[in-house]
Amino acid sequence: MRLIDSHGHVNADRFADDVDLVLCGARQAGIERLLVPGWNAASSERALALVDRFDWLDAAVGIHPHDAAKATEADWAAVETWARDERVLGIGETGLDSDRMFSPWDTQLENLRRNLALALATGKPPILHCRSRPGARDAQDALVEELRSAGFDGEPARTAFGDRPAAVIHSFSGPADYGDELIAMGLAISFSGLVFRRGEEPSAEVVRRVPSERLLVETDAPFLSPPGTPRSRNLPQHVAVTAGWVADRRGVPLEALGDALVAAYDATFRSGRRQAG
Repeated sequence: MRLIDSHGHVNADRFADDVDLVLCGARQAGIERLLVPGWNAASSERALALVDRFDWLDAAVGIHPHDAAKATEADWAAVETWARDERVLGIGETGLDSDRMFSPWDTQLENLRRNLALALATGKPPILHCRSRPGARDAQDALVEELRSAGFDGEPARTAFGDRPAAVIHSFSGPADYGDELIAMGLAISFSGLVFRRGEEPSAEVVRRVPSERLLVETDAPFLSPPGTPRSRNLPQHVAVTAGWVADRRGVPLEALGDALVAAYDATFRSGRRQAG
């Protein structure tokens, strides 16, 4: 089966000692595309270094909500410069997190707006993390509001992205009607091993509704290991478990899903290379 991993942090410390072996295993498992997102300046720089070594990897650069309060103007200057690099195909990982609150809420909002503005300026889709406390949806509602305020469901996004998805919702989590709002906005939605956890049951409804050209899967490696895989470190090839779940929920053969996943990845990220800059 053809596979993609639209979000794998192989630039994380847990892969520092054996990243070559890990990526070799990913290729042997059928992974054709792997996007390596940064979450701060240092990890964004490491993502670019990996792309230089492995031509089948792609990079994204940005500031995560957890790091929003720690990011300096020097960090932002670096991210803004790298965002215009042809090796970079997305902005992020960024977003909102009202669960762990490692950065104050107002700082997270300011950080998100800065990342969104950079995405519109470069024509590279933002990659969006969104988590609320269990049973809550405040972060999801706030994210939709911020996207609309920034023009991601209107002319600013059409100008920047054309007919490509204007943003990618990373590791979908939230109620089904939130998913419906994202689909109506034309965004790409990615599913991870999070779908197997208690409380994430709405993902099974949402995954059936996402148009195939905007459907992605990911690992969020080294995090969010799916069932039957080591919890200590998720690996890119474990995306096959989530892909199997997607195929089952959508009632499609694995081979057909694999072709669609590669096409959706290319349409979301790689088709924008000529416009970006």
